[in-house]
Amino acid sequence: MPTATDTTTRPTPTYTISAELPDATLIGWLRDMVLIREFENRCAQAYQQAKIGGFCHLYIGQEAVAVGTVASVRPDDPIVHAYRDHGHALARGMSPGACMAEMFGKSTGCAKGKGGSMHMFDKPHWFFGGHGIVGAQTPLGTGLAFAARYEWEVLGKALPNPGVRDGDTAKKKISLAFLGDGALNQGALHEAMNLAGLLSIPVIYVVENNGYSMGTSIERGTTMAHDLMAKARAYGIEGRVIDGFDVMGLYDAFKPLADACRDEQRPAFVDLKTYRYLGHSMSDPQKYRTKEEVEQYKQRDSIDCLAAYLMNDRRSGGSPAMTEEAFMALQSQVKAVVRDAVEFAENSPVPDPATELYSDVLVNPEPNMSPLGEYIHGARNPLL
Repeated sequence: MPTATDTTTRPTPTYTISAELPDATLIGWLRDMVLIREFENRCAQAYQQAKIGGFCHLYIGQEAVAVGTVASVRPDDPIVHAYRDHGHALARGMSPGACMAEMFGKSTGCAKGKGGSMHMFDKPHWFFGGHGIVGAQTPLGTGLAFAARYEWEVLGKALPNPGVRDGDTAKKKISLAFLGDGALNQGALHEAMNLAGLLSIPVIYVVENNGYSMGTSIERGTTMAHDLMAKARAYGIEGRVIDGFDVMGLYDAFKPLADACRDEQRPAFVDLKTYRYLGHSMSDPQKYRTKEEVEQYKQRDSIDCLAAYLMNDRRSGGSPAMTEEAFMALQSQVKAVVRDAVEFAENSPVPDPATELYSDVLVNPEPNMSPLGEYIHGARNPLL
């Protein structure tokens, strides 16, 4: 862990637009990354205690990706993700309590306990879910971007949505469609990219390239692994390779691209280099890589990087942007938030099968379409 007197051979970083942001913004990013990691650590403990069931894919090591990309777009730009989605939900603003309750399968979760780890969903924050089918979220992200452009270009008005008032004019938006490197071979992605390139749909395909699709290294499973930009060029889409270990450097590279895609209403493809410290899922024995490899990547830890910058390199009037004591206090505060989230989840009720088994399943446009005759809509989650 970095300290305020950390004077190792770490070079002084050089930043551009992120260096002009207020200290409070950067400290907020640090808090978000610490929150994601602490949340994931407690999820791992709860899973081992059999309080969380089913699949559980943790995000530890990749926190800078979620925080840096989400910070680069607007709060009402739609986002869609795959199944390693807890970090993005928290970075987008989801209540830790609603997120943890969903992990526990409780009725107070963001999807009322019916989605679980892989299916976080938060429409008020324009987070349109995690998805368990590899690559299936990429056409959805493309569709969200198409819908936004259709509002702006054709309808000229915004349709009813969170934060939209009646009569609001439509505005230019982009969508972020996140995927892992293992989804690069899915046909759904290539069909979506073809359509995005053909129709100039403002979606950014963000490849969280942690080097492994489950237990298969990217070099063994994907063509042109050394140059993923070839996949972008094939569809006439601008491609970028961005370092995902340093949240400020990531923002410096990603924010201008996001702004350009918004202004010009066009797509992009980003190879975001990152690394997960834990296995693909909680059941992964990780025999495909060495402990030495993992430790090597931990030396570039995104939380340590930002904390060291704030305590050593970021100065105003001779004083650091953050003291070591302030960093310790931040971590304590985050641990309390996550502890409360776990307590909330443990004390929440499980969904009632009588009212929830058939609720929110299908909007029934035709009479007698359901074998039960009707579907019901469940109660709203007050946390959202």
